Amino acid sequence: GSGGFRKRKHDNFPHGQRKEEKENVNPPSALMTSFKSFQLELDTRHDKYERLVKLSRDITIESKRTIFLLHRFTSAPNGEEILSESEVKLDAVRRKIKQVAQELIGEDMYQFHRAISPGLQEYVEAVSFQYFIKTRSLISVEEINKQLIFTAEDREETTNMSPNCHDKQGHRWSLKVTPVDYLLGVADLTGELMRLCISSVGNGDIDTPFELSQFLRQIYDGFTFIGNTGPYEVSKKLYTLKQSLAKVENACYTLKVRGSEIPKHMLADVFSTKTELIDQEEGLA
Repeated sequence: GSGGFRKRKHDNFPHGQRKEEKENVNPPSALMTSFKSFQLELDTRHDKYERLVKLSRDITIESKRTIFLLHRFTSAPNGEEILSESEVKLDAVRRKIKQVAQELIGEDMYQFHRAISPGLQEYVEAVSFQYFIKTRSLISVEEINKQLIFTAEDREETTNMSPNCHDKQGHRWSLKVTPVDYLLGVADLTGELMRLCISSVGNGDIDTPFELSQFLRQIYDGFTFIGNTGPYEVSKKLYTLKQSLAKVENACYTLKVRGSEIPKHMLADVFSTKTELIDQEEGLA
C-alpha cells in the first residue's frame, strides 16, 4: 500500500538460508589468514607510531623549557648555575630520546621519521644554543650524535632488546640525527640568538651583538651554499634566518651610530621598535 514499507532485496530469502550462506564462508582460508596477519602488523606499526609521536612531543616541550632557561643566562648573577641546570634538563631529554631509540630497535628509522623529526629539531636547537653560550661556536652533527649513544643500565631495558643489537662492549644502541633535522634545528637557533642579542643589550652588554652578527652571517653564508638544491623545509627556513640576521645587524648599526647618545637602559626599547618596523616593512613587501 501507499503507507507500507518497501521490501529490500534480501528480504525475499528466508532467514535460515542467509545464515547457511554465511556459514559456508571458510574463515581459516589462506586469504583470510594473510589479511589477519596484515591487520596485526599494521595495528602494531600504528601503535608504535603514536607512541613515537607522544615521545617527540615530550622531547619538544622539555627542549623548549631548556631554551627558556638558557635565555636567563645573560641576566642571572651566576651563569654557571644556569648552565648546570640546563645540562640536567638536557639529560632528561636524552632519556626520552633513549626511549625513542628503544622503540626503533630492529626498525627502519626513516619509516617513523615524520613522527620523531619535530622533537629532534627542537633538541638540536636546545643543544646548539647551550653549546654556543659555552664556546661561542656551532656544535657539529657528529658531536650531537655522540651524545645519543646509549647503553642498557638495568635488566628491564636489556630484555626489550633484540639479539641483533648486542656487541662486544655490551648492550649499546644509538639514534642518529639526520642532516636535515640538524640543519632545521640550526636554522631555528638563529631566532634564539637574535633574542639573545636584544636581551644582552638590555643588560648593558655591547660586545655580544657584534659577535652574534658575525656568527649569524657565517651561518647564513653556509645556508646560501645549499640554496634551493636542498630539501624544501631547509630553503623555507632561509627566509626566517635572513630576518633574524637583519634584526641583529640593525641592532649593531644602532649601537655603532647612536650608541653613545642612547642610555643603556633604553637600548633594548629602541631595538624592539626597530624590529617591529622591519617586520611591518617585510609584511607590506
